Amino acid sequence: MRDRFERKRKEDRPVVAICYDFDRTLSPDDMQAQGFIQKVGCDVGEFWKESNRLARENGMDSNLAWMYLMVTKAAGRTPMTRGSLREYGSRVRLFPGVKDWFRRMREFGEDHSVIVEHYIISSGLREMIEGTPVAGEFEKIYASSFYFDEDGTARWPAQAINYTGKTQFLFRISKGVLDVNDPGVNDSFTPDKIRVPFRNIIYIGDSDTDIPCMKLVSSYGGHSIGVWDPKTQDRSKVWRMMTERRIRYFAPADYSEGSDLDSLVKDIIIRTAMNETLEERHIRDLAEAEESVQQ
Repeated sequence: MRDRFERKRKEDRPVVAICYDFDRTLSPDDMQAQGFIQKVGCDVGEFWKESNRLARENGMDSNLAWMYLMVTKAAGRTPMTRGSLREYGSRVRLFPGVKDWFRRMREFGEDHSVIVEHYIISSGLREMIEGTPVAGEFEKIYASSFYFDEDGTARWPAQAINYTGKTQFLFRISKGVLDVNDPGVNDSFTPDKIRVPFRNIIYIGDSDTDIPCMKLVSSYGGHSIGVWDPKTQDRSKVWRMMTERRIRYFAPADYSEGSDLDSLVKDIIIRTAMNETLEERHIRDLAEAEESVQQ
């Protein structure tokens, strides 16, 4: 059964995996609030209040609550198919520099003998993210999603990813076990078989929903970055996350070349290249020493 899953193997060069939340990390607003909520005749603020109330009063996962409301509010008003959700996604605004950021980081990595890969780990909607102009930049998009019936209409949640559920995908990325149904993520991997050590993972997010991932990455030697909207200049969340030791760095969500975030991530890539050279030296020297002692 496990053989049918395609897995990524350890490379001959270091791999840096940059993992992103989506809403308010790559885009300045919630994706549902950039066309869909308005289309079903709702006020954005009232939609989220109703969703939160539904979750609270029924002991319901908050993601399942807004997914339920999307289905019920769309009924009789607007088609809710994979295609229509991707169309809404195509209208989602992105922060400055996002469109060419992923290519630039890959090229910078190549210049330093590092493979740079990009992943989405979001509680938002995969079908909408797939409609954005940057969807093809990611090795994998981990996000909430719908089951679509034979007519192509959204009927039921296929995945509902909450803030604690996000952490499993970091282990999948680390081990190269990317398929969400592959149980091999629970297998034990020796350090030399780990494809992306946590020290080579960068997690970029903006809020409390990212804290479990941020804390996990930081705890294992990786790099967690908090971002804020450069237009509003509201840094209160990243200041709190920094003082609580949830993140290691923060920067405006400006992905343009030469920005603070651009320089920070490039510094991490350079550091990774040097760290992995030293790590390889350590492993080689240790193996030589152990062999000599056994003789």
